Amino acid sequence: MKDPYAVIKTVLVTEKGTDLAARNNQYLFSVARDANKIEVRHAVESLFGVKVLTVNTMNRKGKRKRNRRWQMGRRPHWKRAVVTLRQGDRIELL
Repeated sequence: MKDPYAVIKTVLVTEKGTDLAARNNQYLFSVARDANKIEVRHAVESLFGVKVLTVNTMNRKGKRKRNRRWQMGRRPHWKRAVVTLRQGDRIELL
C-alpha cells in the first residue's frame, strides 16, 4: 500500500469542482499517474476521515505550449480523480 501523501498530490479547487461539491458531494483531486482507484479510496479515507462511495479516474493529456518562437513543448500528463463521498460527509477545503 502506498503512502497517502504519495497518492494524492493536490485538491483541485475549480469552478467545476466547487459545483460538484455543492450538488453531488463529489471532490476533485490530482493524483499520481500510477495510482489506481483502490489506492485513491484508501488515501482519501485516511487523510480526511470520510467514507468514499465511488472513485472515477481519468488520464489528462498535457497541453502543448510554445517555448520560444517555433519550438513546441508539452506540459506533463496528469491524472484526475473524482471522489464521491457518503451523504453527510464533507471535506473542508478552505
